[in-house]
Amino acid sequence: MRLKIIHRTEYRYDAPVQYLLQRLRLLPVNGPTQTVASWAIKVDGAREEVRFTDHFGNDTRLVSAEGGHHTIIVEAAGEVTTRDTAGVSGAHHGFAPLWLFGQQTLLTTVGDGIRELAGAAGEGSDIERLHRLMGTIRERVDYKPGATSVVTPAEEALALKSGVCQDHSHIFAAAARAMGFPARYVSGYLMMDAAVEQAASHAWAEAHVPGLGWVAFDPANGISPDERYVRVATGRDYRDASPVSGILLGQAEEKLAVTVTVEQ
Repeated sequence: MRLKIIHRTEYRYDAPVQYLLQRLRLLPVNGPTQTVASWAIKVDGAREEVRFTDHFGNDTRLVSAEGGHHTIIVEAAGEVTTRDTAGVSGAHHGFAPLWLFGQQTLLTTVGDGIRELAGAAGEGSDIERLHRLMGTIRERVDYKPGATSVVTPAEEALALKSGVCQDHSHIFAAAARAMGFPARYVSGYLMMDAAVEQAASHAWAEAHVPGLGWVAFDPANGISPDERYVRVATGRDYRDASPVSGILLGQAEEKLAVTVTVEQ
């Protein structure tokens, strides 16, 4: 499947910006599940300082602004050909060692709730247990925008029984690690059946399974990602793979508007 994607992020400030530094992870790369046909990132109102590939293999760019800028627009757009591999993206690559993805983070700390969830995966093959985990998360944690924030830990979202795809992914990663699987967070895009325009990008998780390598699971939708998904960045949790993050110095107040379109 060939997907066309436009991801536009607009920042508006009510006063001049003293200093702003943003980290962009917005460029998908070629791999077993996709081939990038074309892609471009445009930044208006800020300048690019440096670009590099981080230790998770993510294309990363730093942009900065200072002075009289009141509006900054970041737009990533292009076309990607995707393949359905039943969620399997294969062997581990990159500078980050596999054992790193077995470690807890502040957003994926394992508590009593996560331990119970991991235990509920029961017996069976690795894939059966992980699919059972995904299904249980979908049953227990309702999709509810606004119930959590980007700093909500997995244990808290599980207790709230509500959250968004980011929370589902953190819960899955934390529980999979408690089950003995290295796990990672994936940010990217999903072509939805009912809507071309979306309010945000998407997120899911992957577990490293002996004999298969990395296998993807999307608890928010209860499936392993197929040809409707485009992967952009990976990491231990949201902080390692967020599309845009940064710091702002000064008194200016920020208003953020995000639009994402994904269509065949």
